[in-house]
Amino acid sequence: MRTFDFSPLFRSTVGFDRLFDMLDQISQFDSGQSYPPYNIERTSDNRYRVTVAVAGFAEKDLNVEVRDGVLTISGKREETEKGEDRNILYQGIAGRAFERRFQLAEHVEVRAAKLENGLLHIDLEQIVPEEKKPRRIPINGPELKAIEGKVKAA
Repeated sequence: MRTFDFSPLFRSTVGFDRLFDMLDQISQFDSGQSYPPYNIERTSDNRYRVTVAVAGFAEKDLNVEVRDGVLTISGKREETEKGEDRNILYQGIAGRAFERRFQLAEHVEVRAAKLENGLLHIDLEQIVPEEKKPRRIPINGPELKAIEGKVKAA
């Protein structure tokens, strides 16, 4: 595992502390965890989909939450009933509890979550405010007109 020391950068930057904190947290989010498997795909310019394989989990066993720019998906199956005797000879389908976190970029919002055929689909959209979108400035466009007025002599 690699660790980076960002302290020299703190001396010469202003306002990047959130970025450095986010880089520090990246290693904590994944930490070598591979269960459950997932995909992240871009479905259009501003839309994304996170798909998590949650075979064996019902809708009531799953929780999807967004807090402070972090999408957290967790699952915990209810224990089987005590009176039910199960004699499992081989268990290849993992049903253990999990928690998977994804750091969301600025202005990314969760639009929908859908459980379908053992896959949890979470649709995301990046909604950039009008003032943040790039705009074209015309060169040699209409000139600014001065407002006529009288200057009072002092």
